[in-house]
Amino acid sequence: MKFIVRILVKILNRLLSSEAIHEKLDYGLIIQKFAEIKINKCLEQVVIGKNSKFYEQAVVHNFQYDKNKIQIGENTHIRSELLIFLHGGQIAIGDNCYLGHNSMIWSGNNIKIGNDVLISHNCSIIDTNSHEIDYLQRAETYKNRLKYGNPKTEPNVLTEPIVIEDHVWLSFNVIVLKGVTIGKGAIIAAGSVVTKNVEPFTMVAGNPAKFVKNIPEKSFR
Repeated sequence: MKFIVRILVKILNRLLSSEAIHEKLDYGLIIQKFAEIKINKCLEQVVIGKNSKFYEQAVVHNFQYDKNKIQIGENTHIRSELLIFLHGGQIAIGDNCYLGHNSMIWSGNNIKIGNDVLISHNCSIIDTNSHEIDYLQRAETYKNRLKYGNPKTEPNVLTEPIVIEDHVWLSFNVIVLKGVTIGKGAIIAAGSVVTKNVEPFTMVAGNPAKFVKNIPEKSFR
């Protein structure tokens, strides 16, 4: 963002031919204002609980223009991208969660994330194939999307809900695909691709992700 702001300022200076403007501009303030605009854009598209927060890295694409389709609980911090498609999708995120930078949560069906869930950076959670299996249909839909925009229906695209239960930890570069339930307290190791359900209080790793070990269920008091 800082790089973009500097370019914009240089263009402005050239247009106005004034070095005095360049000297007086407060780059920090400009960057702050850009960040506030981005955050407010996110907030306009969701229902958000008390003490939850979007950061400047976050992006929200609510193509259904229905705030109720993206629900965020309390004390949750988001640096990720949240997207629901025009043809369908909804996202619910619980309390005390963290969603890291460059992670993407895309829904064409339904994604539910429980409480106390930690999602690291560069993760992808997507409940839809996004495109048809048939190559001719896929090509035709793509051309129509370029011409007419996103479709209101996609009957031949496979979607299945994703559920991430309480106290799950997704390490960095994890991919979670459609139809998966990750059980309470599970840990998904870095770089894993989750294609099947994960049992509670287990660790999985790899592509496709496989069982590594059980995690003792403990109570910290």
